[in-house]
Amino acid sequence: MKQTKKIFALGFFDGVHLGHQALLDACVRLAAEQNALPAAITFDRHPRSLFSATVPPLINTGEDRERLLRQLGMAQITVLPTTKEVMSTPWELFLEDLAADGAAGFVCGEDFRFGHEGGGSSEKLRRFCAAHNFPCEIVPEQQLDGVRISSTHIRGLLEDGKVEAAARFLGHPHILSGEVVPGRQLGRTISIPTANIPIPEGVIVPKLGVYACLAVVEGKKYGAVTNIGSRPTVGGHQIRAESWLLDFGGDLYGKQLTLEFYGFLRPEIRFGSLDALKEQICLDAQQVRGRLTKG
Repeated sequence: MKQTKKIFALGFFDGVHLGHQALLDACVRLAAEQNALPAAITFDRHPRSLFSATVPPLINTGEDRERLLRQLGMAQITVLPTTKEVMSTPWELFLEDLAADGAAGFVCGEDFRFGHEGGGSSEKLRRFCAAHNFPCEIVPEQQLDGVRISSTHIRGLLEDGKVEAAARFLGHPHILSGEVVPGRQLGRTISIPTANIPIPEGVIVPKLGVYACLAVVEGKKYGAVTNIGSRPTVGGHQIRAESWLLDFGGDLYGKQLTLEFYGFLRPEIRFGSLDALKEQICLDAQQVRGRLTKG
């Protein structure tokens, strides 16, 4: 059976930001020229997790990263395990293995390193491709407003609650997905039922507070007031994303929910009563409707 040709985009792609998108666009274009499939190579954990105790939190879960990569045209996504065995593969063997898997060309960023102890570089990839008569595109550093587009910069924006600025560098809203889990159901007592999704370990926690979001469930979108925090008014402690989906009626438990972040509304506040909390959330809802209408 004839093997399908692929153009491989190489990277970790945390956040799938505008810099990554320039690389993915090049991959899609080369694939069309070569009558090949655009494909991405990524990893299940941050490569730094193998040798450092301080690993940066991820912008997205692996599932959200794969979803974004597919939305941007990747027909195949290979997620490599971040193990000592994989990460100690010599760079030449890494590329030879991909060639055996149908590689017909490669795309990477100019600062990309790969293989044992980062021995592979964009220049070595270029030479490998020339020797194998493969097309190769090295994508230069991307900037926005004079600032290098990077996952590190975007993490800092999210930690400061600057989700609108983060979205400019991402090229899409920051997203967080998870399965809706039962809460204490106190929202129902004030006619504001909420959906709770835990923030997975290792994934960035945006600045604690209340956000204007769009919630996506079963392909439909709803405006949402989302609290990132521990719900101090009702004695909560665990950090989670708790959302009131506007104009939604039904049971969400066990369903997959994706939140798109559009604006920071206010810090998390401890209210003196549930009535005061309800009044503020209703005001938050008005702001959410206004934000999303303008957007």
